[in-house]
Amino acid sequence: MEFIKKHYEKILLGLVLLGLTAAAAALPFLISSERQKLEDLRITLRNPKIKLLTNLDLTIHEAALQRMSLPPNLDYSRPHNLFNPVPWIKQPDGTLRKIPTENELGPAKVEVASIKPLYLVLSLEGIGAGGYLIGIKRDAAADPNQRHKTQTYASVTNTPKTAPFTLLKVDGPADNPTDLMLELKDSNQQVSISTNRPFQRVDGFTADLKYDPEKLKWTDRRQGDWLSFAGDDYKIVVITQSNVVLSAKANDKKTTIKFIPPTEPR
Repeated sequence: MEFIKKHYEKILLGLVLLGLTAAAAALPFLISSERQKLEDLRITLRNPKIKLLTNLDLTIHEAALQRMSLPPNLDYSRPHNLFNPVPWIKQPDGTLRKIPTENELGPAKVEVASIKPLYLVLSLEGIGAGGYLIGIKRDAAADPNQRHKTQTYASVTNTPKTAPFTLLKVDGPADNPTDLMLELKDSNQQVSISTNRPFQRVDGFTADLKYDPEKLKWTDRRQGDWLSFAGDDYKIVVITQSNVVLSAKANDKKTTIKFIPPTEPR
């Protein structure tokens, strides 16, 4: 112990020098290790390991895109009142009365009572010196004077220009034919007629209509006719066997009125 007390400075200095010697000896190894770490880091950064992407779940996004491609069909027309406020007027006695809307008045309240077809009818009605006497009835003619039945003589070599057909040929004896073959000028359709078998084709329709709010009725109305009711004029633009289409003179707005036959529940 006495030795240590006398020479502890030397001993401490020797330990420090020994530590420094060990550190100096270990320094090249540390430098080499750090260099290797830096090299590994450089290689990793320049050639990173890329992980393959997994399949992404796009179900929610695809559903959102699908909803955007099919926007909701919003109908704010009557009877929806958001953009169609219902007006009221004050009566002299102080009570309020609702002003009727277009669903309570106007073309929406027109009813089709009946629809009847208009025919083109061709019939063989006799044989004469000028050829074959053919009856013509054109119910759908625009000129009312042309709607009554007329007769004209026609032959294979001579068909009147005003006739709606051309006589192509005669089957059977000339004085007692079994059939006459005709070609319709408006459609080039070939049809046949005989004494007991006329040709008949639907060329249009007439309609009977009524408008209960004003107790109005119209009979045998045709396409192109005008109706006056609810303070406006309406043109019949289409008549089919199932509906009538009206067009308002004020704004050309069209309204389709469905025909419900009386045999069906109304």
